[in-house]
Amino acid sequence: MTSSIKMAPPEPMSTAGPSAWGRLLNFSTLGPLAALVLACVYFSLQTDRFLTGPNFSLILQQVMVVGTLAIGQTLVILTAGIDLSNGAIMGFGSIVMTKFAVDGGMPPLVAILLGIAVCGAFGLANGMLVTRIKLPPFIVTLGMLNIAFALTHIYSNEETITKLPPMLTALGRTFDIGGTRVTYGTLVAIGMFLVFAFVLSQTAWGRRVYATGNNPEATRLTGVPTRRILLSVYTVAGLVYGVAALLLVARTGVGDPKAGQTENLESITAVVIGGTSLFGGRGAVLGTLIGALIVGVFRNGLQLTGVQPIYQILITGVLVILAVAVDQISRRRNR
Repeated sequence: MTSSIKMAPPEPMSTAGPSAWGRLLNFSTLGPLAALVLACVYFSLQTDRFLTGPNFSLILQQVMVVGTLAIGQTLVILTAGIDLSNGAIMGFGSIVMTKFAVDGGMPPLVAILLGIAVCGAFGLANGMLVTRIKLPPFIVTLGMLNIAFALTHIYSNEETITKLPPMLTALGRTFDIGGTRVTYGTLVAIGMFLVFAFVLSQTAWGRRVYATGNNPEATRLTGVPTRRILLSVYTVAGLVYGVAALLLVARTGVGDPKAGQTENLESITAVVIGGTSLFGGRGAVLGTLIGALIVGVFRNGLQLTGVQPIYQILITGVLVILAVAVDQISRRRNR
């Protein structure tokens, strides 16, 4: 008589990564937060106009488009990728929305949804090329940048679309809070940050995004479909770029074919300064918000104190290098 001994299956490797609070506002975010506070203190001592409600509202308006764009960029960078095409995708999405609504005569809501869907399709295409053909994200998104840029100019005929329906510019309207005018688009952008902060810190999908960026092979061996996670990340990022396109249209009041040409680098700047590692698996979307605010505060403060714009770009470049250097030093210490 033979007996079979059933062995217990091995414990699966945890893909949870950092704790929920750690992913929401982790240690790498504390440095940028301190820098933001110090910058606000410094500029408040330099000019009385800095610490005013209207000025802070202006800063938020200036960073809401790039900040929203940087949410999608954060998702991609958390998986150790990069997206150079997001600004061009946003620009194309804005042209699709405005032309469908103005020249195509579509209901504004349908035009908005189609514009967001087109951006999502670009994200899906990026994800398919990265996961199925296994092309490097840098090359894929560099090529998609040129494709989206060319399609924007071809489809718009180099013309700015004006006379938009009110629904397309509704998020650019303002309401009063304590004597300060705040745009509805600012609230949407902040709401997007809060939603994705929750998703990344409190859901299984968020944990898998972190795990995929931290160690994709080990994560795959635990049974997590890493290719599907990557594909969903790029697709969701594309949809976020579509929301950024709507905020762009609401802020400018037109469909501008020249929009989105530098926002890709600005979104990467916000993500890096916000403490998200370019090597993947570490960072927080609220850190990206802080990073975007740091850039906005520095540009606004330097402008109020009479510093030439070229020095604003110089200081931003220094901040990016410092942020990456700190991340690299931290990684070496953790080895």
